[in-house]
Amino acid sequence: MKKSMVVCAGLCVALAFASCGKSSESAYKKAYEKAKAQEAAQMTEDNLEETPVVTPIVQQPVAQTQVVDNYDNVPVRQESVTLVNGAGLKAYSVVVGAFSVLPNAEALQAQLKAAGYNAQLVKNTERNMYRVVAATFDTKGEAVQSRDQFRSKYPDAWLLYNK
Repeated sequence: MKKSMVVCAGLCVALAFASCGKSSESAYKKAYEKAKAQEAAQMTEDNLEETPVVTPIVQQPVAQTQVVDNYDNVPVRQESVTLVNGAGLKAYSVVVGAFSVLPNAEALQAQLKAAGYNAQLVKNTERNMYRVVAATFDTKGEAVQSRDQFRSKYPDAWLLYNK
């Protein structure tokens, strides 16, 4: 008898919890849906209040500009050098190699001459270095353009201004 009472009481408790769970679950679901609806309404109101103002695009003709290279910003080394082998230097020179050993400098000079350039050798006595000059110019602009062309084969080419 006691067993049947305990079983009946257990069933009653189980039914009570089962019926409460369903009602609370539906209550939570209703509250969630209501909150979502309020959030959506709030976002719609915010969007209506904060609509950005966009200015219309006005097309205008493009002004023609001439591109001028600024050669003043190109670095140039100033060194006092003496001519070792060649026809003579002008104010700006394009150096493609620097060597401490004369035969190495002469080998690069021979390569450049074989390629059709008027290569020259100069020596910086302060640093005891031989410079291989691929081309020499009166103006900095011409020297910069030539240096840029030489950089395709000699990436470390630089400009020298003879003091």
